[in-house]
Amino acid sequence: MNLIRPFTEHPASVGETYGEHLIRAVYFGTRMVFAGVACLVHGVLPFFFVRTGSRAIAELNDRMVVNRRVGLPVVTADKRLPQ
Repeated sequence: MNLIRPFTEHPASVGETYGEHLIRAVYFGTRMVFAGVACLVHGVLPFFFVRTGSRAIAELNDRMVVNRRVGLPVVTADKRLPQ
């Protein structure tokens, strides 16, 4: 039984080492938490954080999808997905 494989298989599938993936995942998670809090505040006080959520989504999309080193398979129509 290879105990290291669960820690390295997914990071390798996206072209990262375990350490690189750890840093990126912590950054993404922290960024999403702060953007989520900003969205909650914006819901109550709509004049605050007007573009914070949309900017965070655009930034994270660029970092995750557009700048990815290894391409992932494209998800196509599937019986499990609503049409």
